[in-house]
Amino acid sequence: MNFTAWDLEANEVLALPLDDLGLRVLKDARDNNERNWQNWLNTARQRAYPGRKDVLNVLSEAWAWLLNRGLVVWDPEQSSAGAFVVSRQGHDALERGLPWLRAVQRLDLQLVTELEAKARPQFLRGDFEAAAFMAMKEVEIRVRAMTGLSDSLFGTKLMQAAFKSPPRDNPDYADAGPLWRSDIDPGESVALMELFKGTIGLFKNPASRRRVDHTDPTEAAEIVLLADLLMRLLDKIASNDKKDGN
Repeated sequence: MNFTAWDLEANEVLALPLDDLGLRVLKDARDNNERNWQNWLNTARQRAYPGRKDVLNVLSEAWAWLLNRGLVVWDPEQSSAGAFVVSRQGHDALERGLPWLRAVQRLDLQLVTELEAKARPQFLRGDFEAAAFMAMKEVEIRVRAMTGLSDSLFGTKLMQAAFKSPPRDNPDYADAGPLWRSDIDPGESVALMELFKGTIGLFKNPASRRRVDHTDPTEAAEIVLLADLLMRLLDKIASNDKKDGN
């Protein structure tokens, strides 16, 4: 056990966020070739923080967190209840660091089918630019499929045509865009168009023309989640159109 490398006093251990502490514990266990978390805690009690039950409790919480997040798993070749091995995601977390791990956990929910297939794999490989671009591209593909608009329209122009407001003097909405919502307040329908137009303009169009460096995994995760929200809004529009017989 190499606690001295942390340079952490007992009270500093108590103050650390649980994920930060958990990753430090995992690194220490890996670096010291520890394969049993109970043995690791015993060593901590005897050598690092003797007489500090409060610290040992927090370190035990860190191990529970590692197990619950799948960063360590039970060792199938050992009979001891405390035997573990570092999982694939655990190794990735140690290599990529806490910001990556937090971003992955941010995406630890069910995305729409298209983003599960296209964006999540890119993100987990650490290609944040590709994940963000693919997520927004799927939004554009879905809008085009729902509207049947020309392939010559793309990006913000596609969104503007899809959600176009009808002329004020046309009560039957014949000239409205295919995704214009006549069942909600006109101002909300305009806001919906601006949401799609602005999102595509900011997060998809620039990446279509040049390299966009999404080095921040949290930012990339938020872009994927925003694309997921837009896809769910499109699902809602499609569901309403189906009910209306359109």
